[in-house]
Amino acid sequence: QVQLVESGGGLVQAGGSLRLSCAASGLTISRFVMGWFRQAPGKEREFVAAISRFGSETDYADFVKGRFGISRNNAKNTVYLQMNTLKPEDTAVYYCAADDTLGIRTTTRSYDYWGQGTQVTVSS
Repeated sequence: QVQLVESGGGLVQAGGSLRLSCAASGLTISRFVMGWFRQAPGKEREFVAAISRFGSETDYADFVKGRFGISRNNAKNTVYLQMNTLKPEDTAVYYCAADDTLGIRTTTRSYDYWGQGTQVTVSS
């Protein structure tokens, strides 16, 4: 059974930082492009960042470039999202996802497996 379990969310003040983790079981993440998405209340789920199978390539949504960093540790079967200089508009549920492909894709329908999400709330 495939499971992606996110952790590290919480409440933080604007300008603060959080590090999200996504621990995978039932699959070997080195075979997958891994991505992070987010969904704010009343909005569609949107792409945040993704990383290629062995970390050589990354892609970010424009609204997080320079603030967020995605990384992976295939030996630990875990993906991370370092979030710095957080803004109130970053408030959302953050989801980890796995895509069985070679190249990075940024659409939700491309991803095969999803976690349950972790809440990130940024206060002003």
